[in-house]
Amino acid sequence: MAQLPKISIIGAGIFVKTQYIPRLAEISDLVVVKSIWSRTEESAKGAVEIAKKFFPEVESKWGDTGLNEIVQDDSIIGVAIVLAGQTQASLSLIVLYAGKHVLQEKPAAASLSEAETAVSSYKSICTNSPNHPIWAVAENYRFEPAFVEGRKQMAEIGDMISVQVIIEGSMNSSNPYFSSSWRRNFAGGFILDMGVHFVAGLRMLVGCELTSVSAITSHVDQTLPPPDSVSSLFQLENGCAGVFVLVVSSRSPKACVIWKVVGLKGTLQVERGNVDGKHGYQVTIYTTDGKTKSTFYPFSGVTEELKTFLKDISAKGSGSSSSCEEADPRSSYAEGARDIAVLEAMLDSGNKQGSMIQVKKF
Repeated sequence: MAQLPKISIIGAGIFVKTQYIPRLAEISDLVVVKSIWSRTEESAKGAVEIAKKFFPEVESKWGDTGLNEIVQDDSIIGVAIVLAGQTQASLSLIVLYAGKHVLQEKPAAASLSEAETAVSSYKSICTNSPNHPIWAVAENYRFEPAFVEGRKQMAEIGDMISVQVIIEGSMNSSNPYFSSSWRRNFAGGFILDMGVHFVAGLRMLVGCELTSVSAITSHVDQTLPPPDSVSSLFQLENGCAGVFVLVVSSRSPKACVIWKVVGLKGTLQVERGNVDGKHGYQVTIYTTDGKTKSTFYPFSGVTEELKTFLKDISAKGSGSSSSCEEADPRSSYAEGARDIAVLEAMLDSGNKQGSMIQVKKF
């Protein structure tokens, strides 16, 4: 029986405790979590206390010494990096340089320029490394079954006429991420941090790139960093136009989170909802003959992206041929960077009173 891959988690914050550990526990037959690192001993031990229920041998690591121990541990083949957006890319490169595969949480970088520099460094690492480590970005929306299946069903609605994305967030004092210091000190604030998810869902559904945007941004809720909303027109490379509206904090009791694509033969809609106590997405197709087909898909994107990363790094370990960017295409670093490129263009346009901005290619 093949030995299970051993991984480490760098980061011990909210998302590690509420998502990474529980989701890895669901697939504990596929992986061994050897250690969890944080800057402080208290934080690392707090996360390990939760993880020990599922991974009894997991160790806590902290500070520079603990980080070096993880980097130098040859038994660890993969590392999940779940830290502040401003530090993830640079730390990922340190781990990649040590020959370990990396699953880095979104956003891919703090800016597109940082992403471009990081990719250049990564290519250099791959050129000089015998095992060509994988660098994957954890964008769970690309792994949500609703978007995977929705993309397959797009053919049923014919040529695209219009696209609408309307997102009402709930980033208020009751949200555990509301007080997150790094998001408040992030260029683009919650718009960039949250927005990459919704752009990823959009790009996944339509299957092509956004080429230009014209956006208006605003800052109304003073409890949030600027901006707290963006309303954008965009054009796809196939010529189709659409609208993208993101409000960071809506007071609506039923916030709207919806992607809608209108085609010549019908309309496809993906909407967040709750069925039988399970949160997820309702995928509905309305066809020109008056028929409606609707399927509910519970959230499972985080689990699916973790399973995919483990499959990819296990294949690398088996001696298969290797090269840079051999992660599943949905989790490639380039995909994460393209999400940032779209939002940067929207924010740039907002700063220029709605001027048309070309989305940088990556």
